[in-house]
Amino acid sequence: MDILEGVLDEFKKLAAIPRANGHEQAVSDFLKKYLTDAGFSVVQDAKNNIIADKPATKGYENAPRTILQGHMDMVAVGEEGYDYDPLKDSIKLVRTDKYLEAEGTSLGADDGIGVAEGIYLMKNAKDHGPLRLIVTTDEERGMTGAIALDAKHLTDAQFLINCDSENYDELTVGSAGSVDLTFERTLRREAPKAGTAYRLAVRGLLGGHSGERIGDGRGNAIRTLALILLALQEQGEVQIADFHGGKAHNAIPNIAETTFVTALSKDAVEKVLAAEKEKYLAIYGSVDPDIELVLTEVAAPAGVLVAGDTKRLLHLLTVMHSGVYAMSTVIPGLVETSANLGVVKMDEEKVHIELFPRSAVDGKLDEFALYAREIAELTGFTAIVGTKSPGWKENKDSRLAKIVAETFEEQNGKPMKVETIHAGLECGWHFGKNPKLDMVSIGVTTQDIHSPNEKLVLATVEPQVRLIEETLHKIAKL
Repeated sequence: MDILEGVLDEFKKLAAIPRANGHEQAVSDFLKKYLTDAGFSVVQDAKNNIIADKPATKGYENAPRTILQGHMDMVAVGEEGYDYDPLKDSIKLVRTDKYLEAEGTSLGADDGIGVAEGIYLMKNAKDHGPLRLIVTTDEERGMTGAIALDAKHLTDAQFLINCDSENYDELTVGSAGSVDLTFERTLRREAPKAGTAYRLAVRGLLGGHSGERIGDGRGNAIRTLALILLALQEQGEVQIADFHGGKAHNAIPNIAETTFVTALSKDAVEKVLAAEKEKYLAIYGSVDPDIELVLTEVAAPAGVLVAGDTKRLLHLLTVMHSGVYAMSTVIPGLVETSANLGVVKMDEEKVHIELFPRSAVDGKLDEFALYAREIAELTGFTAIVGTKSPGWKENKDSRLAKIVAETFEEQNGKPMKVETIHAGLECGWHFGKNPKLDMVSIGVTTQDIHSPNEKLVLATVEPQVRLIEETLHKIAKL
């Protein structure tokens, strides 16, 4: 079996197991048994992280230990209307000559393909020093696996190759930090006044990873829907029964929906929708033009928010910053600070909103935490400041970066792009536990991660594995 087929065979095993972020018990148990049966020494910790060790090839016992690292969870999202339960259903793989993708859902190549490559290399690599595979949990939601990982699994190693980047020809040597911000409010409801009930959906937006794609100027479905409701309010009272949007705090929301009751005529409502769509296209049409506003008459809801709660909700959603906040003053073209309004959930009693700022400057994250508290107080919400993930600062003297870049150029006949990225990586937490750990992040080429359009470029898999193999061989000779 060649390298590509070998790696895809490992990936198929992972794709068969539901592994939405925060629900990794089954895949962790599988990895523990599978890697143990393969002959490795395996530890499964209290957070379901997997740590597997392989001895050095004979003659390289004194070489530095190298860690291969990825995460087992995925952002599990489906196309609107596709029958998919991320906690129960497997990913249905679709393969073409160029791509591997999934039927109706995200693929989970972020980071299932990195884990699959790690397993393949643990089973097949030769001429290497001591090897360790670390597969963490809950990276996509809060990096809780990396946070809880015992430092002893990092302090006895000299090098770490994180396999969670998205472009084969890019070598990542630094990443942004982030902070989880949540807004909540208990809702008051009343019986709706006379009027017609409608379901309004914002659809067709591109969405995408909030670190990789935030600088593209894409639309945000949640903010767009809130602006539409404000515009309707200017024409007459709008009574909101529910508001939902987004699937993950680190994914730009491409769908948002609301049910509302209004005495405005359908013609008046549609006139506002047409005007708001025109405004949207004037701002985002060059990069995200396929917006759909779908209006449907529905049965009247039993209850709607009182007017004051509707006002507070729409104020918060429209004044909250979402998008690029500042560009880097050091690296041209790099987003330094951003925030993503990622999720709105509502039930009968409470509304829950998630904002996810990222920054290469830790002080900017502190500013966003202060901003969250102040804007929450002004709008009658409660702000919850959650996990603050550290950034990973570039090591100008990295031996590993030099080895990987040189190997890539030898194998491909062109230089590798060396960069710091706006997305977050677990390397920040690893660095905090072992500041001497020399790290890089690399990956195969994937497209539209965290969305049902996610694709893996098959032609990058074998070169990626060969790059790591030769890097391990060079490390063994140090």
